[in-house]
Amino acid sequence: MSAPPIEGVVLPASGAASLAWLLFVLPAAGAVILFLAGKRANNAGHWLGVATVVASFVLGLVIFFETLGLSPAERTREIDLFSWIASGSLDISFGLRLDPLSLTFVLLITGVGSLIHIYSVGYMSHDPGRRRFFAQLNLFIAAMLILVLGNNFVMLYLGWEGVGLASYLLIGFYQDRPAAATAAKKAFLMNRVGDVGLAIAIFLIWLNLGTLQYAEVFDRIGEVPSGTVLAITILLLLGACGKSGQFPLQSWLPDAMEGPTPVSALIHAATMVTAGVYLIARTNPIYDLTETGRLVVALVGVVTLLIGAIIGCAYDDIKKVLAYSTVSQIGYMILAVGLGPAGYALGIFHLLTHGFFKAGLFLGAGSVMHAMNDDVNMRNFGGLARKMPITFITFGLGYLALIGFPFLSGYFSKDAIIEAAFAQDGWQGWVFGLTATLAAGLTAFYMTRLMIMTFFGEERWKHLKAPDGESYHPHEAPPTMTIPMMVLAVGSVFGGFTLSALGLNQWLEPSLGPLEELEGGVLPHALVPWLVLLFSALGVLVAYLVVGRRPTPVERPQRVSLPVRAARADLYANAVNETLIARPGVWLTRALVFVDNRGVDGLVNGIAAGLGGSSSRLRRLQTGFVRSYALSMLGGSVFVVAALLAVRFA
Repeated sequence: MSAPPIEGVVLPASGAASLAWLLFVLPAAGAVILFLAGKRANNAGHWLGVATVVASFVLGLVIFFETLGLSPAERTREIDLFSWIASGSLDISFGLRLDPLSLTFVLLITGVGSLIHIYSVGYMSHDPGRRRFFAQLNLFIAAMLILVLGNNFVMLYLGWEGVGLASYLLIGFYQDRPAAATAAKKAFLMNRVGDVGLAIAIFLIWLNLGTLQYAEVFDRIGEVPSGTVLAITILLLLGACGKSGQFPLQSWLPDAMEGPTPVSALIHAATMVTAGVYLIARTNPIYDLTETGRLVVALVGVVTLLIGAIIGCAYDDIKKVLAYSTVSQIGYMILAVGLGPAGYALGIFHLLTHGFFKAGLFLGAGSVMHAMNDDVNMRNFGGLARKMPITFITFGLGYLALIGFPFLSGYFSKDAIIEAAFAQDGWQGWVFGLTATLAAGLTAFYMTRLMIMTFFGEERWKHLKAPDGESYHPHEAPPTMTIPMMVLAVGSVFGGFTLSALGLNQWLEPSLGPLEELEGGVLPHALVPWLVLLFSALGVLVAYLVVGRRPTPVERPQRVSLPVRAARADLYANAVNETLIARPGVWLTRALVFVDNRGVDGLVNGIAAGLGGSSSRLRRLQTGFVRSYALSMLGGSVFVVAALLAVRFA
């Protein structure tokens, strides 16, 4: 086992760090103002939303550079703002933890979030609900910042639920669309399944340690029985699966595309889906105590990255292809953190590079939709490279980074994860490494297919009408949309090299411990990059042979092979959930309602009716006639005498 994280002494924050509470207060205040201001904020309210997030990013940068001047042992600082929950021995403070891990997420969330906010100014310029949209975006950013900055599990849970609420509002933003309402409800309910796991894990930690402060929990977690530690890690993983769209809770994530495209970029690139990776990385001292817990995490990541890559090959919806790409790429991150000290930092590395190129890809998809009357069907595109050169170039750089083109961002981060997978011993090295390599080839296939169908070939849109009946008139997006895309494209090209050169692994050591360099494994380390490059090249070649050499039919072929049908049906994930969870749940609810109505209520109502009926009949004996009472007394006397005689002669 590697050395533990460099905790040193948890110091109180000073200097700019003492203002860290403004990181989430600024966007939260922007959300409150925009919600309450009403129509008076319609004209300029969106700029308030942008300004608050940009201000948080600037403050985050100041705190980051201030922290760089400290020694590694001094880079973990805390702020206790006020006592939040005090009941008996339970004392939860509303406090913040500033360390390299939380600051890394702060810069990612506010940096990419600022670009998405600026992009949204142009994208939502004609939407009557723009003020409400920016209020919800700010709420989302504030909740995510609370999640990553909290210094205890209750603060994390507060941000966790806040992100869930904000995602529900944003996915269902188009309230007049039944599909959006259904997708929002699905996301909310499936996240609740994972949230229950996280809540129970928190209860177990409190039950065994009597504290929920990170510093105390991580210092004393060795006191907890090994079986309980394993249960906690599995429950934490369940929470991560819900938020990060991992197997078996992945099916809500592609449906989240019903929200506006900036929401897709925010959820899929820099915020919500990364929460699960953050949770496992943050609780690394717990996972370090159970090899079985880490193995389960890695297996979930491997299964998910393959599922996402397979399904991404079959869709014609540009946003859903990118959505399943996110499912797959988060799977790589979960695999990495499941490798323990050999992968914690690699998972965060890929999370950061993914934030650049995936946000750029989603914003590029939004630019295409903006030019194509909100159409998402790639079969209606083609030849857009000539009409939208900036979008084509920026999207193309994100595509190359995603498929792991040499020396772009994905090449440095994803290949490092695959090398770490092959460095495992025995069957784990073969299963993890080969599956991750195969998924890399599938990623190259479906992304090349997307590029060809969207930007190359015949201009199929010339002969078609948009879903709203209008003709297509492709055009480049305004500067408020293209400038953020350019910035993200730069990150897609240079982000991986820069983070590696600047020593991201060393920066994260106080939070994650030193990166464990594995020796041996099932394949020589020098061979792995060439193997991954070969599979990626084969994916590009197959996509060109299948899609690039022949005209793309506008109508989707219906006669396809069984694997394609299965991929189009999301590998029957929704059917499985419906069969194993939703339908039995409905049946159970109906059975309980029946038992309640006919059993519980029937018993209560039956007793009441019996008492009422019997009392009504007994009342008839009270006639008011003396002869009736005399007869009753005589009958009673005869009964008593008869009973006494029976006892006497028995």
